[in-house]
Amino acid sequence: MQIKTVTSAENLSVDALALICFEAEEKKEGQSQPPASVPDPPLAAQAGWLADLRSSGEFTGKLYETAVLHRPQGLAAKRLVVVGGGKREKFSSVEVRRIAGTLARTLKGKGVRSAALLLDTPNGDEYVTPAAEGAILGAWEPDVYKTDPKKAEKQIESFTVVVPGVEAATLQAAAERGRIIAQAQNFARQLSNEPANKLTPAQLAENARNMARESGLECQVLDQQAMNKLGMGALLGVAQGSSNPPFLIVLRYRPAVPSGPDHLALVGKGVTFDTGGVSIKPAEGMEKMKYDMSGAAAVIAAMRALAQLKPGLLVTAYVPTVENMVSANAQRPGDIVTTLSGKTVEVLNTDAEGRLILADAITYAKRNGATHIVDAATLTGAIGVALGQYNIGAFTNDEPFLQRFLKAAKAAGEKTWQLPMDEEYKEYLKSAFADLPNIGSGRQAGSITAAWFLREFADSTPWVHLDIAATAWLDEGKSWLSKGPTGVAVRSFIELARDWQQIL
Repeated sequence: MQIKTVTSAENLSVDALALICFEAEEKKEGQSQPPASVPDPPLAAQAGWLADLRSSGEFTGKLYETAVLHRPQGLAAKRLVVVGGGKREKFSSVEVRRIAGTLARTLKGKGVRSAALLLDTPNGDEYVTPAAEGAILGAWEPDVYKTDPKKAEKQIESFTVVVPGVEAATLQAAAERGRIIAQAQNFARQLSNEPANKLTPAQLAENARNMARESGLECQVLDQQAMNKLGMGALLGVAQGSSNPPFLIVLRYRPAVPSGPDHLALVGKGVTFDTGGVSIKPAEGMEKMKYDMSGAAAVIAAMRALAQLKPGLLVTAYVPTVENMVSANAQRPGDIVTTLSGKTVEVLNTDAEGRLILADAITYAKRNGATHIVDAATLTGAIGVALGQYNIGAFTNDEPFLQRFLKAAKAAGEKTWQLPMDEEYKEYLKSAFADLPNIGSGRQAGSITAAWFLREFADSTPWVHLDIAATAWLDEGKSWLSKGPTGVAVRSFIELARDWQQIL
């Protein structure tokens, strides 16, 4: 999809021009009627149509509802689309992103090849980037393996963001930033969408190599022999049940002029398929375990965007990638492994494998000079019980660093909620036979005990853990986003690195 920007909608020749209209404000005492939400000229010519829509109840301005007028008077556009912006006082970049996504998804099946969104609101220039993001994200579909010959006919080829009164160069730069970010997020979604027979650990490593080559990043891939020599017993223990060998992917972004001594490590869980191992998962829903590498996809995609946006921060990504399978060679409950850090782990449940591979990757990141670490992992089902599908769960050993990350996540429009890491929770992690068990005792606080396990390997290095198990995919699509992988955390990673100095 091509993203364009202009400063006037009147002579814009597109298949559909969209206008945001808000809910009517409540009637105040002494006021004959609530103030109308009437657009500025040249769209004021459609005020009568809008009034009729409101009076009939066909359109109220509620979030994401739409109505279409063909051949609007005084406009070059073939259609005028009004889309609900909800309550004006609650309107933000989050709604802009979703509105643009809703438009892309609504219009592409109606023969629309070119669309535009008018942002004639205060601070409209601040909404250009999320508008571009939303359109590109909304247009993406998970149906790459469908053979429908008409798929190509159901695509919006260009999306124009209209903001009056802003310099063209400013608009274009903001739109380009949105394009880079959204294409990276879609790259993560496409990786996560691949079935496990297409995306093995070796293929994930090859995709990372190809991306690095195209983007100008450094890429190193550690194979099984190299990891064995280093002593990554936790990672290799998970992988031993699969005929597909494991890898540790390392991607490095080095700024031309570093802005300071900080070195951010992004660590992503890359289990390309998770049966649960000997502690096997139920058959129902197991097909979704192709998504168990969504943390890895987010990390790889964020690096792709950073290579184009060129922040001043040194960033290295670490992606441990394995399959967790059942075989005669598979890891067993009761096995004890020695991690790269030297700590020993009693494996009580082979389905708690993500924390094992992350433990070795976090230790390796520290050995390679990371001053700050953020990991993303589809780690626990318990996080969905705690937060549902709306918030990423966040944990930390360093409150100032977490607050920095939360500011970035908010700016990126990704809801993130901090969960506790009180010392008492560590009491759930006790083993009589090793330094740590890989699960806590009992069913209590499963997401917190998993985070505490990882904290043991982060040690004193400022670290944030993101449990994305409930937010990495949608079982049902939204008006602005398709069913399937979401690419969650990509935008937060990018924002964190891009504005590192500004969000201290």
